[in-house]
Amino acid sequence: MTLARHNIRLSAALERTLRKLASEHGVTPYAMLQRSVKAGIAAQSAAEASVDESRELIAEVASISTRLNDIERMVDRTLFTACAAYCYARSAAMGSGKTDDIILGEINRAYDRQKSAAEGRS
Repeated sequence: MTLARHNIRLSAALERTLRKLASEHGVTPYAMLQRSVKAGIAAQSAAEASVDESRELIAEVASISTRLNDIERMVDRTLFTACAAYCYARSAAMGSGKTDDIILGEINRAYDRQKSAAEGRS
């Protein structure tokens, strides 16, 4: 392995921190500096990977949200269709001869009741 040399200048505050860390870990300030550089490079490399993973997660959550909205619309439409089928079937079974406008009002009321029950407001 070929080693490269780099000269660095540290502020007095960083120098004190480096020496304190080195004494806490029982190593020389030079060894602590090497560890710090390795840890810093590793952290910056991991941060770039983390940004890519975050973008993927955000894209997936957006996709799930879109699909969930589609499902909600389909379920809502299914509920309305079921209410309409029920109201028309009930009207036909009773032979009441109600007009479509009257049945539509019953459908909307049935739909509102079922929607409220599904949302826990019954």
